[in-house]
Amino acid sequence: MGEDFLIDVTTQLSDFLYTYILVFLLVFCAIYFTVRTRFVQIRYLKDMFTQLTEKKHVDGDKSISSFQAMMVSTASRVGTGNIAGIATAVATGGPGAIFWMWLMALLGAASAFVESTLAQIWKVRGKEGEFRGGPAYYIEQALGQRWLGIVFAILLIICYAYGFNGLQAYNMASALEYYIPDYATNGTAVALGIVLMVMTGFVIFGGSKRISVISSILVPIMAVAYLALGFGITIANITLLPEAFGYIFQSAFDFQSIFGGFAGSVVVLGLKRGLFSNEAGMGSAPNAAATASVSHPVKQGLVQTLSVYLDTMMVCTCSAFIVLIFFVKSGGTFGDLNGMPLVQMAINSSVGEIGIHVVTFAIFCFAFSSLIGNYFYAEGNIRFITKSNTVLFVFRATCLAAIMVGCLNNFTLAWNFADITMAFMAMVNLVAIFLLGKWAFRALDDYTRQRKQGKDPVFVADSVEGLPATQCWHVGKDDLKHIGPEPVREYFEEAVGADEEFPGLK
Repeated sequence: MGEDFLIDVTTQLSDFLYTYILVFLLVFCAIYFTVRTRFVQIRYLKDMFTQLTEKKHVDGDKSISSFQAMMVSTASRVGTGNIAGIATAVATGGPGAIFWMWLMALLGAASAFVESTLAQIWKVRGKEGEFRGGPAYYIEQALGQRWLGIVFAILLIICYAYGFNGLQAYNMASALEYYIPDYATNGTAVALGIVLMVMTGFVIFGGSKRISVISSILVPIMAVAYLALGFGITIANITLLPEAFGYIFQSAFDFQSIFGGFAGSVVVLGLKRGLFSNEAGMGSAPNAAATASVSHPVKQGLVQTLSVYLDTMMVCTCSAFIVLIFFVKSGGTFGDLNGMPLVQMAINSSVGEIGIHVVTFAIFCFAFSSLIGNYFYAEGNIRFITKSNTVLFVFRATCLAAIMVGCLNNFTLAWNFADITMAFMAMVNLVAIFLLGKWAFRALDDYTRQRKQGKDPVFVADSVEGLPATQCWHVGKDDLKHIGPEPVREYFEEAVGADEEFPGLK
């Protein structure tokens, strides 16, 4: 079975899934949830920020605050998709892909709110104060279908541990092309794969916590540096912005091109890369959302909505304008450039070679952070299926193998596999949250009522008539505790405490 055959098959399957199924599911659910929540993603914008300062409410070494949970999901979201993925969408589908990515993020934020609120309602608590949850849990508890929860868990594991992590590894390897043109054939990709396997193995099998500083401290710093670089390039070329926006809207509404080949159109590519980047409605972020200790499920739903905005409206838009300014300078063409090499050349044209070094370092930080964050998601779903340590050990070993395969992979095959696994996972979750959405709406009504009364909302499951049984949410306001230091300070104190023994994810 040759590589060309695999590329052809996966391309056709990916095109079919997104053209005839997922695009309609995503848009329908996004609009439906936006209307039913009365634009919650806009109405409660202020609450999204104020919630970040709330302290956690349970004891335990592994209990985490709302802010900490958002940082976990953001570390996974902010990966190579925000940089290489956006460049791929623009180069392949046209500048209009950016418009559809923006629109999907704005509407899809309502889907992110619903899925994360549901994950909070049906989360479960562990022995050390930690919470676990996500689509597999609310499918089992609220829908009463454990088999479907297992199906979703398997799809998430395949998507994140193998599809997404393979793609992150590929994008790291492709970032070396500028420095080592024949990196794919001279052994450099293999060497990188070995280094990544060792570093990831230290974290997931239990090694030094120092490596985790990359996702806790270095990623936020590099994200700010990357945003500053993009902002600087945009301001320095501000006279080119009218032409850049012209390309965006001209391409976005070129209906002859769109409907002439919808599968590879600007709309579908905008949705694909937007979904890969912000994960709204996909069923991944709820796994992180469920871990937060908050007084009301809606609070974490709002925080996860904010995370979608930070991802798409800031980081992805930054990448978009970097490559669009290069597009304008080049007379409306990218030539043969795509993915990471396109981003590197775009930055080089504006700030010189130093910019290439900055973005390459950033892509390595973002990608490694995503490798770890994606693994966390996958392992949580392994534990939903089985408690076997043998299965867990084998799974960890295959995760490391997937990283090596990713470093050696083909551009099209890497993206196709990630897109296909993402599509199947998203389809199951979108159907589930559509069926369960009414409980998120009821929780939102409860939150709104308490806010209007001037209260700090506290959710009690027994107060919602007909709500399927939950393991949590049976403590009233009078018994609610506020534990720990201020959340942002706590997050960075724990991150820099890297000399402690880190037992991995045992």
